[in-house]
Amino acid sequence: MNKILIIISALIAGLILWVGATFYKAYQPKPLNLQGEIDAQTYNISSKVAGRISQIDVKKGDNVKVGDFIFSINSDEVKAKLKQAIASKDVAEAVKNKADSGARIQEIEAAKSQYQKAEAAQELMKITYKRIKKLYDEGVLSEQKHDEAYTRLQASKYTSNAAKQLYIMEKEGERSEDKKAALAKEEVYAGKIDEVESYVKELNLYSFHNGEVTSVLIHEGELAPTGFPVVTLTDMNDSWARFTVREDLLPRFKKGKKFNVKLPGLSNKTYEFEVTFISVMGSFAVWKAPQAGKGFDMKSFEVHMYPTKPIKDLRVGMSVLLEL
Repeated sequence: MNKILIIISALIAGLILWVGATFYKAYQPKPLNLQGEIDAQTYNISSKVAGRISQIDVKKGDNVKVGDFIFSINSDEVKAKLKQAIASKDVAEAVKNKADSGARIQEIEAAKSQYQKAEAAQELMKITYKRIKKLYDEGVLSEQKHDEAYTRLQASKYTSNAAKQLYIMEKEGERSEDKKAALAKEEVYAGKIDEVESYVKELNLYSFHNGEVTSVLIHEGELAPTGFPVVTLTDMNDSWARFTVREDLLPRFKKGKKFNVKLPGLSNKTYEFEVTFISVMGSFAVWKAPQAGKGFDMKSFEVHMYPTKPIKDLRVGMSVLLEL
């Protein structure tokens, strides 16, 4: 009989313990699960020049490094503009050289001869005027003849002075302002060549970053607009977990804090991530006006976590599970 009582007492005690443990567990706060996803830095490879794609050397899934050839564009317009710029610079350079060199010896000699001719004509007019004036003073010639001779003498002086100035100008060469203008024009066209050559470099595009090719939007023979992302690279070495966190949970997330998260896409293994970014501006996932007495709508903030160690086989879009 005592044995039966002991068994019954033990069963009752076990039942009481089970009920107590069940109630305790039921009233314990349940862990909060957050789901995020993996994101990574992407880079678009595009050209400043519009043209037809002549060659693409990569395809989706290829891993490329800095300096690897990606694609090339054929643009006859750019090549023609380069020829025009080179020809214009040659013209400007010739004008500058002419300004620097000054007049040719033959031109200077010709100006000198014109000046000497004008001087000789002036000397002749001086002698002629003296003779006419003497005859006029003696009353032999009329005042009209005297005035005509005097006018021709003055005209010869002006002609001689003009020829002299032209001769001096030919000897001195171009003005300093003209030389500066010619030099500036040459520099303008040199800059034009540099500009067009920079476009020529854009005809062959090389990778400026390491990464995996995730999209090829334009293929050989198709027309590529200016700045269009022909090839997109994704750098999985620069990847992070992105969560959308409700504002009442933000106090649990501080920059530098580390969490253990699970990745279902990698056999549900656990990895350590560190908080590196918390958005300074929140937003409503779905906004609606709150009803009186029923609380208020909360905003969500974007939180980024970077893995503390490289994770093999990590892919963009994988789910990330965090238990708080």
